Amino acid sequence: MSNLQTEENIKKFAHMDNCPIRNVVSRFSGKWALLILCLLSENGKTRFSTIGKALPDISPKVLSTTLKGLEADGLVNRKIYPEIPPRVEYSLSATGLSLMPIVGGLISWASENYDNIVSARANKKQL
Repeated sequence: MSNLQTEENIKKFAHMDNCPIRNVVSRFSGKWALLILCLLSENGKTRFSTIGKALPDISPKVLSTTLKGLEADGLVNRKIYPEIPPRVEYSLSATGLSLMPIVGGLISWASENYDNIVSARANKKQL
């Protein structure tokens, strides 16, 4: 690879506005976002409280913030029903649905390599 190609490759990661990884992928690759996307993919329309019960170690504030971020990125739809008390359901948008085959591939890879990764971590701790 030439120096010019290397410089171009470095530039594409250096600027937030032009870097798909930093600007898009990082938004749904956090601790909770992928789990929420998978849950919505498997369950369809899901209420906030149901998501919270499915992920009992997430705080309501973090769940709310994560859902707002996914909604702002166009991956999740939020529907409010005019009832008392208000009912809110979340579902994947068309963009979110288009992401799920890719996430499914990542999940398959993680399942296939899980034992090797756990073993490598254990070996690293022993050093």
